[in-house]
Amino acid sequence: MIGGRCGTRQNAATGCVRRAPKPPHRVQKGGHLPSLLSSASIAQRRIALAVGERGSYLDLTQVQPVTQSSEVKSSEPLFNMPSVVVATVAVLVLIHAVRAIALSDAADDQVVLTFAFIPARYSTDPLVGGQFPGGFGADLWTFFTYGFLHADLMHLGVNLAWLIPFGTALARRFGAWRYIAFMLVTAAAGALAQLIASPGSQAPMIGASAAISGAMAASMRFMFQRNGPLDSWRHSGPPAAEAYRVPAAPLLATLRDPRFLLFLAVWMGLNVLMGFGAISFGEPGQQIAWQAHIGGFFAGLLLFAAFDPSVPQAQLDVEPSG
Repeated sequence: MIGGRCGTRQNAATGCVRRAPKPPHRVQKGGHLPSLLSSASIAQRRIALAVGERGSYLDLTQVQPVTQSSEVKSSEPLFNMPSVVVATVAVLVLIHAVRAIALSDAADDQVVLTFAFIPARYSTDPLVGGQFPGGFGADLWTFFTYGFLHADLMHLGVNLAWLIPFGTALARRFGAWRYIAFMLVTAAAGALAQLIASPGSQAPMIGASAAISGAMAASMRFMFQRNGPLDSWRHSGPPAAEAYRVPAAPLLATLRDPRFLLFLAVWMGLNVLMGFGAISFGEPGQQIAWQAHIGGFFAGLLLFAAFDPSVPQAQLDVEPSG
């Protein structure tokens, strides 16, 4: 996930997207295979007959036919997604499909105005804040619902490409309900960062990248650990279920880890460059909601301990003694 985008739905690319300000009512945008068990049994009977003729005895229970499944059993697929991540992908794709296929432009504009995050909604001027649909309810739910909307297929596809690996890592460690709660909280943190950075802006912001940024940051707390996921894939270490539950690095240790710092520098640099227009996508003048990405990222990094079930929270953000 490279960054959020502001602009029309047809030209948005990656990350959280803020659409160009327009009057609220005109916003656009699978033949048969032999049985391995039967083959193994036949082979075992032949071995028994051959050995029996020589007066010897062979314990057939120790005969282990080599099959493809036994050879790759210890190799865990890289993206064997948990069901909650599959469901997340399905929901995002379904929502976008309904908007693109079933809704008219006018109806889609209303969906965006009702569920996108718009900083101007919180203006103290009733003539500004009161012009958006949804009322007080939308003041609350748009902190979360904007993450379910995407501008176009490219925007959606890039976000899913980052959600699948990092969301999978997080869901395997947290479990389904903690994963859902964490993603919602980091989405809200991204919206809050955008509100602080751009108060009064009438440009709707959409996209799941603030929450995905939070998942990326949280994954950094355990992905680099010894016998963790990366170490397991590299050296065929413990099973995936154990690899994702290794003790997490304390926060201060994470902040001093050169691998994390390199990742952070590259990620932050790309966001800042896009934010200032040095890297752009789509039409000239489109803005990128990089502040929302940063808000989601640091919320994920700092709030990881509150959601992590693998070790007591008190042990996560305290340096070990000695």
